[in-house]
Amino acid sequence: QVQLEESGGGSVQAGGSLRLSCVASGFTAEHYLMAWFRQAPGKEREAVAAVDSDGSTYYAEVVKGRFTLFKDKATNTLDLQMNSLKPEDTGVYYCAADEVYGAWYVVQRAPPDLHHWGQGLQVTVSS
Repeated sequence: QVQLEESGGGSVQAGGSLRLSCVASGFTAEHYLMAWFRQAPGKEREAVAAVDSDGSTYYAEVVKGRFTLFKDKATNTLDLQMNSLKPEDTGVYYCAADEVYGAWYVVQRAPPDLHHWGQGLQVTVSS
């Protein structure tokens, strides 16, 4: 059974950092696209960053230079290091994986129908 388990959310002041972790089980993550999405209150879910099975990585413009993906094949994990956090980064963050979509498309279009999703975790950035 495919599962994505997220950890690392929480509250931080503006300018601070958080690291989110997504552990994949039931499949080999290196063969899949993996991505982080987020959804702020009252807004649509958006793709934050994604990485293809070949390692090609893409970031949404609003997080470029502040967020970094780390994919570890040995542990089947995808971490999202978030630095210089802003209040507008507040939201529920979701890890996702898919066998078909490409990372560039996912970041551009944030398709809602990726095959596998985590439960989501809250990130709150206070000013």
